[in-house]
Amino acid sequence: MTPFVPRPGAAPAHSYHVGRRDFAFARGDDRPLPTSVWYPAEDAVPDRPAPVDAATPAAGRFPLILFSHGLTSSPTDFEAMLSRWAQAGFVVAGPAFPHTRYEAEKFDAEDIVNQPADVRYVLDQLLGGELRPVIDEHRIAAAGHSGGGITTAGLFSAQRDARLTAGLVIAGTDFQGTPFTGPPAAMLFVHGTKDDTVAWSAGRTVFEAVPWSRAMLTIQDGGHVIESDSFEPITRTSTDFWRWALYGDATAKARIPADAAVNGVATLENRL
Repeated sequence: MTPFVPRPGAAPAHSYHVGRRDFAFARGDDRPLPTSVWYPAEDAVPDRPAPVDAATPAAGRFPLILFSHGLTSSPTDFEAMLSRWAQAGFVVAGPAFPHTRYEAEKFDAEDIVNQPADVRYVLDQLLGGELRPVIDEHRIAAAGHSGGGITTAGLFSAQRDARLTAGLVIAGTDFQGTPFTGPPAAMLFVHGTKDDTVAWSAGRTVFEAVPWSRAMLTIQDGGHVIESDSFEPITRTSTDFWRWALYGDATAKARIPADAAVNGVATLENRL
């Protein structure tokens, strides 16, 4: 195993309000990629839905996490978790994929093969767009659930994007059986033992194939979706994983086992 060493830095010591902006990206006429972005904000109202195009971004530059949804889903389905990441000091971008999103005009599950390129395109647009001043281009990660987890795996294997230094795969598996490649990256896997859509064993096999620092959070008796009792351990574990991998926060890394133990529904295999 090649260890991942995060870039040194200081994670925020406080929580932020959360703002949200929506962008009408498109990778060609036939690949619209409307993208919601949650970000640390100065003037949003706490404990209310994030305002769209209203909140002023907080001062500073923040790591970016690109989130990919699963089949027949949408980025806003995961807003509760993505907002928590933004509160902790991350910019989080979720594109809606043209042929696998909820109510897609021409649904096509096999279009997942094109989604890593979609994510790369969205990343390019963000790094050249209006939010560029608040994004730290040296601290970028990818995450996804189900088909979005497969998309994320592709960004570290068949369609490796060397700009990514950390990844989170929730209820996903590999991308076309392609080995992981490129520079070391930290990887976190989350999977339920009773997932009847993508088997836990399929996720476990990919976890074992990662040649870098990695961890796996297993939700005992968990299914394919994130349920109420697993939301906190997944959200807390992933947030501290991001704080370590993207900010270099060693204290956050030390909290991960306790995060995983919340509600007593998960076990953690930690090879970080």
